[in-house]
Amino acid sequence: MSHHPTPPGTGRKLTLVVLGLAALITAMLCAFALPSLHSGPHHVPVGVTGPAQAVEALQKKVDGPTWDVRRYETSDAVASAVKSGDVSGGLALTPHGVDVYTATAGGPSATSALTALGNGVAAQKNTRATVHELVPFTQDDPRGAGLTAALMPMIFGGIFPALILGSVFPGHRGLRIRLTGALLFSVVAGAAVTAVLQFGTHSIDGNYGLTALGVILGMAAMSTVLLGLQARLGIAGFALGGALMMLLGNPLSGLATGPHWLPNGWAAAGQLLPPGASGSLLRANAFFGGTGGGFPAMVLGAWVVVGIGLALLADRRGRRSSGAHSTVVAASGAVEDEDRELASPA
Repeated sequence: MSHHPTPPGTGRKLTLVVLGLAALITAMLCAFALPSLHSGPHHVPVGVTGPAQAVEALQKKVDGPTWDVRRYETSDAVASAVKSGDVSGGLALTPHGVDVYTATAGGPSATSALTALGNGVAAQKNTRATVHELVPFTQDDPRGAGLTAALMPMIFGGIFPALILGSVFPGHRGLRIRLTGALLFSVVAGAAVTAVLQFGTHSIDGNYGLTALGVILGMAAMSTVLLGLQARLGIAGFALGGALMMLLGNPLSGLATGPHWLPNGWAAAGQLLPPGASGSLLRANAFFGGTGGGFPAMVLGAWVVVGIGLALLADRRGRRSSGAHSTVVAASGAVEDEDRELASPA
């Protein structure tokens, strides 16, 4: 019975793969479990107005790791800040009670916590709290189920192009076609997803064109990065990018609860990844007229640049390899011709 010799370096490769997979599973567990264990309001921006003494007392009591209290001169100023997304909600302390201004579309969990805070403040003053919903979800989708469900199609809208286009147009020659196809897919799929959310399920509101552009940018960011990693690092790059989007980006996006419901470090990391930035941009465009969408748009634009840059680097390396191969083939052909000439009789 013959035994095939083990190729050199097999043990080292196997060790690296095993350790890499173990690290990936551990990171996935941390990304899903730790934010959930420590979820809750973290520095939620809330606007407060009222008598100076009452506002100062409230600020001393609640301002800290849970709430980021910001003073405003009038209740109209607080309401305006809530509608524009500058704060997640607001409290107006009046002689007749406490007015609570909420924006459920900006973060349902923060709205619930703020309502409870308003009721507690009112109970201490033996008055009532009146809730004013300023930025609700749509009437057809009052819980925002469609908005939350939109993240998975956006993530898969980045994974599928890299996977399928890589199979249909493989190799270096198909790289530019794959990149063009991913960008075209992002435009078509982004417009379609937005149309379903706005005109099909009526889950979002706002300007369709602006919202669609945001979804297109999000899908382009994910697909170009995955294509670039795949072109530069092969299947390992695709696996790394897919894990980054699905296993880290998805649970850290904060789309269902709002980013302020995650621990500070996790929330910041999530907003720097394409799924989190895509969700925040979608929320800003769909319910706040684009206000607050500048930063996530820049994050997504940066990812698009990174993805295209990786693809171009891989394309350049492939052209060099093809050129070197052509030179070797041409040189070997010339040597063969010379040998034939020397061997031929005069």
